[in-house]
Amino acid sequence: MSETTPSSRPRDGAGTRSRQQIFSALIGRTGVLAALILLIIVSSFLNDRFLSVPNLMNVLRQVSIVGILAVGMTFVILTKGIDLSVGSILGVSVVLFAGILETQSMAVAIPLGILAAMALGLVNGLGVAFAGIPPFIMTLGMLSFARGLAFIYTGGTPIPILDEAFFNLGNGYTFGVPNPTLILLGTLLVSGFVLTQTPFGRSVYAIGSNEDAARLSGVPVGLYTTIVYVISGGVAGISGLVYASQLSVGTPIAGQAYELDAIAAVVVGGTSLFGGKGSVTGTLIGTLIIGVLANILNLTGVDPFVQQLFKGALIVVAVFIMARSSRA
Repeated sequence: MSETTPSSRPRDGAGTRSRQQIFSALIGRTGVLAALILLIIVSSFLNDRFLSVPNLMNVLRQVSIVGILAVGMTFVILTKGIDLSVGSILGVSVVLFAGILETQSMAVAIPLGILAAMALGLVNGLGVAFAGIPPFIMTLGMLSFARGLAFIYTGGTPIPILDEAFFNLGNGYTFGVPNPTLILLGTLLVSGFVLTQTPFGRSVYAIGSNEDAARLSGVPVGLYTTIVYVISGGVAGISGLVYASQLSVGTPIAGQAYELDAIAAVVVGGTSLFGGKGSVTGTLIGTLIIGVLANILNLTGVDPFVQQLFKGALIVVAVFIMARSSRA
């Protein structure tokens, strides 16, 4: 008389669940890319100028600032956090670049501006990781604090930037590709390597998936959470570098509401607001979806106020799909 071992049925069930999980992950990764491809195809029919090289280069240039910001935001959201201060931190770095360039060279201005942004990120991280302040509250306070610093530093008056080499960072081309796009790609490559190929990156996912389990596994949750916010601040500084070099002026209102665009790009790209799931590749695709949508709406003459409705609807749909996927 043959018997079915107790372990055989669970093994089959586990195999089925595993196949379902793989299929679900595959759909999640390719679905966002398919949406971008479909949007590009539709846009090419709506306006014949969309696929022109000057317009595509313009799209790449326009999405670079928010795209870079969104890379840092991805780290934060993967840990189940949020950073509402990145736009204001960008503003601080912008005015510092402009102010320092009045008397110093780029070699001095760029590191100091980015280090200042990282220092503000460090304050965020310490508040969240060790003071126990919720990320929303901590970074909301930093949003106002950093913006105040930018206004105090400039006295409310924009500072012009006259350095031609600095101007070229945001407006020049290298091998036919806009320099801001190359900076975005460089940021993506480094961030992608860190998240996928290093113990720190794997720990970031672990913290977002289950913080208590990560702590019990020996992950220094407080330290790594702090580092994540430092990364977000530093990336905001890099984004500020592109912003300042594109506009050639240090204005204290730089980056206002950019944090919302960065969060939108991350969410549309498939990174879960519940932590532990997502990638910088998805964030890039999400950034491009928002950029292409804004571009085609401009080309077709849609009112800017109406464009905000499209962006809001896109975010809601993305979160709805994400929530359904998580429940499934």
